[in-house]
Amino acid sequence: MTIITRSTTRADHLAHIDSAIAKCRWRLLPFLALMFALAMIDRANVGFAKAALQADLNLSNAAFALGAGIFFIGYALFEVPSNLMLHRVGARVWLSRIMITWGFVSAAMMFTRDETTFYCLRFLLGVAEAGFSPGVILYLTYWFPAARRGQAIGIYYFGLPGALLLGSPLSGWLLDMHGMFGLTNWQWMFLVEGLAAVVVGVVALFYLNSKPHEAKWLTPDEKSALSHELQLEDQHKLDHGPRSLLGLLSNRRVLSFILIYFSVQMSVYGVIFYLPTRIAELLGTTVGLEVGLFIAIPWLCAAVVMYLVTHFADRHAAHLPMAMCMLTMASLGIAASVLVNSFAPVLLAFCFAASGFVTVQPLFWTLPTGYLGGVAAAGGIALIGSLGNLGGFLAPMLKAHMEAWFASPQAGMLSLSLTGLVGVGLLWKLHGSRKAVEAAQPAAGLASSK
Repeated sequence: MTIITRSTTRADHLAHIDSAIAKCRWRLLPFLALMFALAMIDRANVGFAKAALQADLNLSNAAFALGAGIFFIGYALFEVPSNLMLHRVGARVWLSRIMITWGFVSAAMMFTRDETTFYCLRFLLGVAEAGFSPGVILYLTYWFPAARRGQAIGIYYFGLPGALLLGSPLSGWLLDMHGMFGLTNWQWMFLVEGLAAVVVGVVALFYLNSKPHEAKWLTPDEKSALSHELQLEDQHKLDHGPRSLLGLLSNRRVLSFILIYFSVQMSVYGVIFYLPTRIAELLGTTVGLEVGLFIAIPWLCAAVVMYLVTHFADRHAAHLPMAMCMLTMASLGIAASVLVNSFAPVLLAFCFAASGFVTVQPLFWTLPTGYLGGVAAAGGIALIGSLGNLGGFLAPMLKAHMEAWFASPQAGMLSLSLTGLVGVGLLWKLHGSRKAVEAAQPAAGLASSK
């Protein structure tokens, strides 16, 4: 009789966790994906405005590359303090604050007048948005056990292809609006897309809950079971990983995570900032609605691939090997996009590239979140994000420099492809250590209950 009671109690515990996670998935993840989509639109819409900005402000290619990339300097400088504040004051208030301030700064991009204001506003946009994405990754560790976290992060990352799937036609359409109420097309784009983030940020202040015990939409049993599971998991990470912020700086595995994420971001932003102009060149037109609709195709492919691959990785605890496959696909797709010169093959290459570098990111984040706990998780996730995102700062400048160095328009994208392959090598090295894999991979215990 005792055995049956214990078995029933364990079954009830797992059932409460399953129901809690199902509610969390539907309640939190679509809204977080929307927030991320708006972040990516406001971060990358400068790529759509490239030609118009350069024409109106007389910006050189080098000046545009610096302005596009300087966002990541502000982002990197304030990322760790921002995540520590989130850990202290709660995700609801802090994520809302981030979103509202970045929305206002993004809208203020409409007042760009010259190189100096372009650099300053892009830098301030990075400062305002600092801590958002690492903050959400940390936030998801408060709600989803490691065995379920890959797909949860994957749904959040739907914001990336979603932003470019919906944002590409939107940005293109706004760029077709020229002269209305005395504003240029790029001014309309920054204004509308920035204020959209402000509105959603205000809604987030009332919609989000910081942790499970605050959620009125979970039953007491669901709150208790989920909180207990997450506390056990966090204690295990504290017992086997760094406990303090200082411990992060000397931890070789954390340094490996930073280098891997850096290589991923090099490939991501090398494509995002230059995809619109590449497609426009092949179509023989300017960046507008037509280009935006074609650009949406790679992001649609990326959304489908990410859903399928993250689901597979969660079920088979295969996050690390699948991350290697996806980053390899991204790198080869980037290379192929410049080695062919007809429209259909280039678009297909971008489909592979986008699917690879979008999907590798939620797979990657299961590794550090499965290793870091407590305040080390808050600081470590931000440290990885801040230093890794410097890849986004260097990507446009590396592309421009390599094209000038080799006097070849292909050299820039090929160099970004190579950085992605370096990341694959670092993942392979991590995969080669049995202890590293066991410590970094999510536990499979809960996955078997599903």
